[in-house]
Amino acid sequence: MGRFGATQAPRVVLYKAEGCHLCGRAKAQLAELRDELGFELVEIAIDSDPELESRYRELIPVVEIDGERVCTYYVQPEPFRRKLAAAQAAAETTGL
Repeated sequence: MGRFGATQAPRVVLYKAEGCHLCGRAKAQLAELRDELGFELVEIAIDSDPELESRYRELIPVVEIDGERVCTYYVQPEPFRRKLAAAQAAAETTGL
């Protein structure tokens, strides 16, 4: 546990859609936060997937950290930082 950085960085997923101005804004905010905090950012377009469309269309952009939904519509930097830190701490505790 004393080996900070030895664990895998949290995986952040942005669910987005074509033509969604809030999605573009969220992507830019997450890119800045990724540069600052160091995490894997995966972007998933929901446009051509009926299951993802039904799950996320009314909420996009949707941001998840390690599978847990943490943001919808907007990325608020301070709450995001806290949730990311909690995910990092959990990963270190479990040794992932």
